[in-house]
Amino acid sequence: MLTDAACRKAKPGDRDRKMADSGGLFLLVKASGLKSWRMKYRLHGREKQLTIGRYPDVSLSTAREKRDAAKRMLQEGRDPSAEKKLARARAAADALNSFEACARAWHEQRQSALNARYAGQILDRLEADVFPRLGKLPIREITPPLVLECIRAIEARGSREMAHRVRMHISDVFVWGIASGLCEQDPAAIIRKALMPHEARLRPALVKLSELRKVLPSAEAQPDIYWATALASRLLALTVVRPGVLRLAERAEFEDLDGETPIWRIPAAKMKLSRERKKDAAFEFVVPLSRQAVATVKAAMAASPNEALLFPGIGDRRKPISDSTLSKFYRSAGFQDRHCPHGWRSSFSTIMNERAAIEDRERDRAIIDLMLAHVSEGVEAAYNRAVYMPRRRELAQAWADLITKDLPPPEQLLPAPLRAQEAGHDGARRSKADRRNRDEDARSAGQSRTEEAVVAR
Repeated sequence: MLTDAACRKAKPGDRDRKMADSGGLFLLVKASGLKSWRMKYRLHGREKQLTIGRYPDVSLSTAREKRDAAKRMLQEGRDPSAEKKLARARAAADALNSFEACARAWHEQRQSALNARYAGQILDRLEADVFPRLGKLPIREITPPLVLECIRAIEARGSREMAHRVRMHISDVFVWGIASGLCEQDPAAIIRKALMPHEARLRPALVKLSELRKVLPSAEAQPDIYWATALASRLLALTVVRPGVLRLAERAEFEDLDGETPIWRIPAAKMKLSRERKKDAAFEFVVPLSRQAVATVKAAMAASPNEALLFPGIGDRRKPISDSTLSKFYRSAGFQDRHCPHGWRSSFSTIMNERAAIEDRERDRAIIDLMLAHVSEGVEAAYNRAVYMPRRRELAQAWADLITKDLPPPEQLLPAPLRAQEAGHDGARRSKADRRNRDEDARSAGQSRTEEAVVAR
């Protein structure tokens, strides 16, 4: 039998070695210097091994006590290794006893498979509406009436659609809990048909041109507006991209702003696509820019202090404007329930399709869908976007001319110091362009004289 002194003095060798005690117990001395207690035993004719713990954290006497306890389990027909795993699982379950602990563990595991923004929204909903009521309760003791009471509070404030979404999140937590051995039923699934029905509401949008033309002037006339909010609103109206894409716009995405074919190249990762397509560069979306859109982008580039972002937030310039910035901008201008940021897409679709019908341009309908990134399934979607680019550019310019009639240039939305700075840049650019034109004229004149001299000879 071993002694504590022998265990303490045991030195590592070139290879792992075992120091036997009694009853199957031995000290494994690894070549790395690690020492751990193991027990060898047989169950149903098979040799197995139980890891008891590291030495000296587990002393010799404690190791013998654990060996004896394991032998008693064997006499009862139980497997000590399986019992140890079961005890570890019970300890993990006890640590996740409350609904909040279980929900956070579920969310931490799930968020890697979700869009970062959506994952954040789920946790926000749970923290706001569920954890205050159910968070501290043991997950096994939560009943359907308790979950229904939680959901009824959301319905009471008129958020029926949100109530259905939160119920779904709660149900997902319980399903994960059942699979993890933390609970036996999903009370959120049982109450699904007890919720008040909800109808999906279309986002408000003005579809008459006479009314739509009032949106930008009214919104931009508000006092003390942040320049990034105003310019973002205008670029959104001109390009009719999704608001979530616009707020993340970066300088590097805009190309040929001083050329004849300016574009906004939006990476696939920012588009509303499946996870697989977001990773595929072939699904990037190219937006042809009108003259007015180019001017708006240039104004934002001149004003933004951020090296990458076009529309930095007013609080933290390292982050873009928030999701709700433009919605609040339109609400405060008096367009609540009449027009929202996403509504520009419906406005564009309705008005431009009506014009296509009047002008008997049936093919424009498919092109208008392409401009809204409503791509059909199949390999030809990206091909069509490229083939129709000239007509898309014409439609983008026609749309810009319609909605910006009598609007001041975007530079007027900048604070006075920035306007003066931009004016100086414009003057410098014009002077540089004039010099370039004069140089080209001189080169052309010189070349002409050389050609005339050659002809004369």
